[in-house]
Amino acid sequence: MYSHHNFSFKRLLTLVFLITFSIAASAQRPRIETKRVLKDSIATLLDRIDSLQKAYDEMVSAPFEEIALVSDEDGEEEEDDEDRMFDTDSALVAWYDNLSRHSQDDEELMEVGEMKYASEIPDEVYIERLNRINTSVKIPYNDVVRSYIIYYTQKMSKAKISRIVGLSSYYLPIFEEIFDQYGLPQELAKVSIIESALNPMAVSRVRAAGMWQFMRRTGTQYGLEINEYVDERFDYLKETHAAAKYLRDAYDIFGDWSLAIASYNCGPGNVNKAIRRAGGGRDFWDVYKYLPRETRGYVPAFIAAMYTMAYYREHNIVPSHVDTPPQVDTFHISNNLHFGQIAECVGISTEMLRNLNPEYVKDIIPGKSKTRVLKLPYSFSGAFIDVQDTIYAYKDSIFFDPVRVKAVSSGVNRTSGSGSVSSGSSAPSYYVYTVKRGDSLGKIASRNHTTIAKIKQWNRLKRDTIVPGQKLRIYTGKGPSVSSSSSSSSSSKSVATTSKGGYVMYTVRRGDTLYSIANKFSGVSLNDIMKLNVLTRKSKIYAGQKLKIKKQ
Repeated sequence: MYSHHNFSFKRLLTLVFLITFSIAASAQRPRIETKRVLKDSIATLLDRIDSLQKAYDEMVSAPFEEIALVSDEDGEEEEDDEDRMFDTDSALVAWYDNLSRHSQDDEELMEVGEMKYASEIPDEVYIERLNRINTSVKIPYNDVVRSYIIYYTQKMSKAKISRIVGLSSYYLPIFEEIFDQYGLPQELAKVSIIESALNPMAVSRVRAAGMWQFMRRTGTQYGLEINEYVDERFDYLKETHAAAKYLRDAYDIFGDWSLAIASYNCGPGNVNKAIRRAGGGRDFWDVYKYLPRETRGYVPAFIAAMYTMAYYREHNIVPSHVDTPPQVDTFHISNNLHFGQIAECVGISTEMLRNLNPEYVKDIIPGKSKTRVLKLPYSFSGAFIDVQDTIYAYKDSIFFDPVRVKAVSSGVNRTSGSGSVSSGSSAPSYYVYTVKRGDSLGKIASRNHTTIAKIKQWNRLKRDTIVPGQKLRIYTGKGPSVSSSSSSSSSSKSVATTSKGGYVMYTVRRGDTLYSIANKFSGVSLNDIMKLNVLTRKSKIYAGQKLKIKKQ
């Protein structure tokens, strides 16, 4: 394969020389200037050819092969892993918590091209609409494309396509702007619809992650930091830049956007193999039957996605309402900082921190290695500024206890679901479910293969009644055994307390602050104390004052 492409480059080089010589010969310039211009042109073109050869060599190497399907020499496609299915990670962006799981089903997408869907819309209408779409990607019309259009506009669940269209109004303009920076067709942004249904926290069975579904090695190849504490595949802005570079490189190799898009799915090695088997054809439909089965439907699905985004109204698809995510302020963090420290000192929930900063997969911002960025809603900016000089030392012996950090490092912090998940390998994994209208404990228990009794035990519920918006902790396994007796302030370091009305009453001592009091009780945050006692961060406390502390 390598010698074949070296031969292609020799032919290209010969052609370049002939064209350059022809142009130089026809120019009305002195002989010495013509020779100089010709030498400069040849040198420039050689540099470009070397760069293209280097890009090609990198594209056919391991990073691309990680996400590729492999084919044997007889044209029989074999998958080198299970079918890729997109799962939802735990830290979904807060403003679409209500959208639940919406993964792409690759098996279903593969079968669409083999189906003969019926539609009342004549072919002439589909063709006329496709012709009105401005795009650099070839848009043919055939039975396969027709099947995918019908699938997206009529066969896909209304809830799912409505979510995709609703999310597209926020994400696609951002992606299009990034693709424009790289000089790429903006419509390529819709590849993300095929990859993840616009879910920025999608994780596949083969561990491709993020909205653009990069494998680990491919992501690092394109500049994404992925390590024990940071995974920038979940930063959809950085991942989109990586996807733009990836597609730009693929186009440099194939010179055709449809083949570049196909390469994004199966890798350039499989596309080149299909081209050879097709006798050198360089059009997607020439090589269609020689591509891996999954990839055959990838470009038709992309065309259908473009069609759907342009004509969803004609198909009575109503976009799901998507609230704009909170406006954020960014802070540069130059030391290690735990989400727990931020949550307790600033009063923001750990779940919100995970939603806005999903790239920090262990709830730790490793600022010591290099300066990092923390995103906070504007409403919490002032509170963070007030404590930013002291927050690093707040309960640092607890949050960065070597045993605890080691446990977090050896475990998976987040699993599939919606909401925040426990960290550490020794603790049972759970996710936080937000109750929706029409939910009951019975329905939630059935969906999660557990019992009403366990959900009540995990969440210390006395009744079966739940209300929309209520948060429930759902364990993915058996969950912990919860004792009936709840420990209160046993870890309160010999502080003066009394029990009253279901709370622990703490007597303020001289020199106490709200921060220091919170630090005396395990599992009690500054925000908890302020809420229970109707205080603000600027409230003054005095010796002898009684404060309510929640029982543990």
